[in-house]
Amino acid sequence: MKRWESKRLAELGSAIFSEVAQWKQEVIARGVDVIDLGIGSPDRGPSDRVRKALSETALDPMQYGYPGTEGTPEFRQTVADWYRYRFGVSLDPDSEVVALMGSQDGLAHLAMAVTDPGDVAIVPDPGYPIYSASLVLAGVKPYRIPLREEHDFLPQLEQIPESVLRQAKFMLLNYPSNPLSAVATIPFFERLVDFARRYGILLVHDVAYSEMAFDGFRPPSVLEVEGAKDVAVEFHSLSKSFNMAGCRIAFMVGQPDVVRALRTLKSNIDYGVFLAVQRAGIEAMREDMEPGSQSVAALYERRRDIVIDGLREFGWEIRKPKASMFIWASIPKGWTSRQISREMLYSAGVVVIPGDAFGQEGEGYVRIALVQEEARLKEAVLRMGEFMRSISQVKDSTLTAQGTGEM
Repeated sequence: MKRWESKRLAELGSAIFSEVAQWKQEVIARGVDVIDLGIGSPDRGPSDRVRKALSETALDPMQYGYPGTEGTPEFRQTVADWYRYRFGVSLDPDSEVVALMGSQDGLAHLAMAVTDPGDVAIVPDPGYPIYSASLVLAGVKPYRIPLREEHDFLPQLEQIPESVLRQAKFMLLNYPSNPLSAVATIPFFERLVDFARRYGILLVHDVAYSEMAFDGFRPPSVLEVEGAKDVAVEFHSLSKSFNMAGCRIAFMVGQPDVVRALRTLKSNIDYGVFLAVQRAGIEAMREDMEPGSQSVAALYERRRDIVIDGLREFGWEIRKPKASMFIWASIPKGWTSRQISREMLYSAGVVVIPGDAFGQEGEGYVRIALVQEEARLKEAVLRMGEFMRSISQVKDSTLTAQGTGEM
């Protein structure tokens, strides 16, 4: 009998997310009050101004035609204005900006636009699942560069084999990082741009979490490096910065040939972002550029402190990240990330994501999303803390029994 399913579907992303969703439904069916710290979807909506712009534009019957793949001139100009305001980077809105249906849209399609089947691309491990999935769709071979805690989750460029560098079409990185919450600085990006230029590699940077930074840190854009636009593009999203995840609005900026290639591909597969959503995005960026505007950073910094300081009271030591809406937490030895995530959900009613959902190097960690109000986060901390204390006590009692021969 014929199969009505592509073989490539089995290679897309991780089945762990589906498993966790199934675990959650089983626990809810038991009547447990589940606190979901799994998927990184903001739990608040955009500002009144943004919602008003969206609703008013949606009521205009003249806004329902095909919007055009590249984004309206006004949207692209506003992106250029915001990049100048936020990063000090000048962009040509006509040739260096393209609108996207969320950054995942662009990340999923970029490899199709700039590579051919059989090409090589360098992606991070751990990394957001679409990075590798996009290569499957394009028939591109991944080279996974390990990101490890002892190197602050930054790639060790000198360890990439010369043979890979000579073949690679692009390298994709993400700072502030999902899931690692790691950050990078301008000196690192300067080395990265020089490295990309030396080997003729396109540098692709996902900077979706730039506005979620703490303790006075301001994540930079790779395009702040002189000459970076010759070899780099950057993805940014309004989903997390402005609580617009469901609107599906983002953009890619940078190297003009790459922008044109992605526009050309998208012109064959979609008709662009709904005009009312583009209008809402314009208002979000304009509001952010006004004096006295408040970013989401302070909210997530408070949430970070609640979780990390609270878990420390129970003996679970986690480094405080400087950015993002996630906590990347190492787990006790003797557990796999999937085992402990499942047990935490079934025993404590808290959803976290196993680290191996993001790649082989994610084993030994879990990702905690800061997507609940403070009261719920405090409750989650109590539950997780008691769970971690209980498994520690079981381990200690087992070791004691072994030592006395009472097993």
